[in-house]
Amino acid sequence: MATPIPAGNPMYVRIRLADEEDVPHIHRLVHQMAVFERLTHLFSATESALSSTLFSSDSRPFHSFTVLILELSPNPPPQQSSASSPTFPDIVRRVDISPPIGDPESATFTSSRGGGDWVVAGFVLFFPNYSTFLAKPGFYVEDIFVRECYRRKGFGKMLLSAVASQAVKMGLGRVEWCVLDWNVNAIRFYEEMGAQVFQEWRICRLTGGALQAYGKQMNGSDD
Repeated sequence: MATPIPAGNPMYVRIRLADEEDVPHIHRLVHQMAVFERLTHLFSATESALSSTLFSSDSRPFHSFTVLILELSPNPPPQQSSASSPTFPDIVRRVDISPPIGDPESATFTSSRGGGDWVVAGFVLFFPNYSTFLAKPGFYVEDIFVRECYRRKGFGKMLLSAVASQAVKMGLGRVEWCVLDWNVNAIRFYEEMGAQVFQEWRICRLTGGALQAYGKQMNGSDD
């Protein structure tokens, strides 16, 4: 049974750098995102695959695949949080939310950091790209997702703001991402942020058998 957060009580939001211990939650969040986007037929990720690709020994946050985790708690974090990374100090904000939020999955999404009262509510995954027009690197946001019960509270904006803030800190040229054309709420949200939504661009993708077949052409192999 969901335990509602008392009305009028503050909530504390923490955005922190993810590590390998967060993989089970990341996997659950990505699956929920696939359900929301009606793309479960494309979902094949496993926890072991996420762990080996996102948190390999040579990965460097902000210079490779990077995940930020969004967490909430009715209590403030300790001043010296064990979750904090020297590469990316925790972002902590106090917010007041009314009406109360009922989270039916709070036990499943209990954070591995900072005590049992912190709950994982969302994440953003991004990595470096490059603009030849600007002659500057940037960030490409592959995924941003907030669990259903925490949507329309401004948490998605906080995640994107954290990515944008890091881009500014590093002197990057831009942050960009894609949005499904049927997701009018997200499109409106992004436009209100000041983001440009380019109607004339289309994603081109080689994957699966098509990728394998096309890749073999360079080797002159028909096998």
